[in-house]
Amino acid sequence: MTLKRHSLSLGGHRTSVAIEDAFWREIQRIAQERNISVARLVAEVDEARAGEDPPPNLGSALRLFVLAELKARTRG
Repeated sequence: MTLKRHSLSLGGHRTSVAIEDAFWREIQRIAQERNISVARLVAEVDEARAGEDPPPNLGSALRLFVLAELKARTRG
């Protein structure tokens, strides 16, 4: 799997995240399911990771978020 860079705006600042397409598609699906933008979903993940010590990079935080979402689906 290769990483692909995706650009978006978080808190009014442009940023980019390198993440595999499979994870990006899941992020898009989850955002659509929640009826929010991808940027809003990524911002929520970004805000949550800030409380971790040390905070993971954004790409890792997004992968862990997708994993947790998929695990929650299989349990319930």
